[in-house]
Amino acid sequence: MELLRELMRLQDERGWLDDDTLRRLSRERNVPLYRLEGLVSFYPSFRRSPPPKYSVHVCRDVSCAMRGCQSLTAALQSACAGRDGVEIHETSCLGRCDSAPAVAVNEVPLTSAIDAKSQQQAVLQIIDGNVSLPENAPTSEPRRWKVDPYATSDERYGTLARLLAGDAYPGDVCVEHLSAAGLRGMGGAGFPTGRKWELVRGETSDAKYVICNADESEPGTFKDRVILEELPHLVIEGMVLAGLTIGVETGIVYLRHEYVRERKALEAALDDARQRGILGDNAAGSGQRFDIEIFVSPGGYILGEETALLEALEDKRGEPRNKPPYPGQHGLWGKPTLINNVETYALATSIVHHGSDWWRSQGANRDGKQYSGLKFVSVSGNVSQPGVYEIPVGTTVAEVIELAGGLPEGRTLQAFLPGGASTSFLPADKADTPLDFDAMKAAGSALGTGAVIVIDDSNDLFELATNIVRFFRNESCGKCVPCRMGSEKAVRILEGVAAGDRANTELDLLPVLGETLEQTSICGLGQVALNPILSLMKNMPDAIRC
Repeated sequence: MELLRELMRLQDERGWLDDDTLRRLSRERNVPLYRLEGLVSFYPSFRRSPPPKYSVHVCRDVSCAMRGCQSLTAALQSACAGRDGVEIHETSCLGRCDSAPAVAVNEVPLTSAIDAKSQQQAVLQIIDGNVSLPENAPTSEPRRWKVDPYATSDERYGTLARLLAGDAYPGDVCVEHLSAAGLRGMGGAGFPTGRKWELVRGETSDAKYVICNADESEPGTFKDRVILEELPHLVIEGMVLAGLTIGVETGIVYLRHEYVRERKALEAALDDARQRGILGDNAAGSGQRFDIEIFVSPGGYILGEETALLEALEDKRGEPRNKPPYPGQHGLWGKPTLINNVETYALATSIVHHGSDWWRSQGANRDGKQYSGLKFVSVSGNVSQPGVYEIPVGTTVAEVIELAGGLPEGRTLQAFLPGGASTSFLPADKADTPLDFDAMKAAGSALGTGAVIVIDDSNDLFELATNIVRFFRNESCGKCVPCRMGSEKAVRILEGVAAGDRANTELDLLPVLGETLEQTSICGLGQVALNPILSLMKNMPDAIRC
């Protein structure tokens, strides 16, 4: 990870990476120049040419597409045509779906505007020199989250203190509570958390690692961003609990590079934890060393895949590994590695603090069924108040939509994605489905990351499905042929049908192509790349172009 960190430092210092800089680094580190070129060409945050005075990035993905990103990009390109020192770019998801259409100027997100027109005005005011770029610092007003057991900052890390003061072995207590609570990973896969911790704890090795995957980059998903800014102490405490459970000295937060504000909040929380003695040679008074460092990703959606993330930490191109072996047995530097996402660590702290009985009681009681736990959901699309909401598991999609201010006046619900761009479209008549792993699976979709994308009747569903398939095509790392070629073929068919250049019957090829990708792609990206359009064809066939 030191090589990538040095490349990022050099770019931050100079603004770009020229040939002389790479040759000098090659000599200093005794690293072949082709290896540096391979890294720089793979990761999208690296530049090989000098940056302009103003570089404007407009998100092009599904939540922003519903709120006018195409017209915003065109308007900015027209307004800035002929201006020196200004570049307007479309880009993949910026993780600011609650500020759609999301825009960043010189990598600083603009989050105060409420629609495409006001975003355009904000950008032009900056370019014209009428206003300064906003400070790229934490902006959230403190909120009281039910999952946070601490009413004041002085009480923080009390879970660790109480656990270490008890007679039982801390690792046993953590695994017992997490398993009894039934907590599953909140990054999308839903693997049982207690089981994962127990498996890594059982591995024999001279070194192990704990990693927090904070590289959420899927369109519609931004809850981890909010947790990092407002509840970083819960994430830190959860990682310390994990470290003490499995016997680890090093924790790493793998953070997407767009999350500068959140990084600053996390850095401040880490400094506070070290001052309190929670991190360091005697972590929380345990007699065990444990500390946490931040690694800023050089970019790319694929880095959210756990083995691609490991490749980046090892200073390689972030291409997924074949599995098995799994990271729990053979992870970072070949050592057993526990990987959970931001929300999972935060919830683990709450569960260990309150106990599994409390956790199970927090879910909704619906139709005689008691759901278990709390969930952070990202809500975007056609709602009045997009944002992150804390809900009891079992809350329905319809209830979440109302929580987010409801649909625009005069509009009706057409469809929704319950768990982010990789989950299946469901029609409006499924809006009473509870947000729960099993309930969503039974309805024909998945809870995924808990990113609810709300779609009203003003949208073209075929166009939105194509937008998402295009996202996966763009973000494919290109390592395996099925994903690289199959996603490109699918986009060509969809765009050709939309333009009238291809016969509608070509859509019949997509289910076979999707099955091929699902069975032969190395990682989850290729396996779900066609899911948006295939789910539309299955669940809402009337939305398909004729």
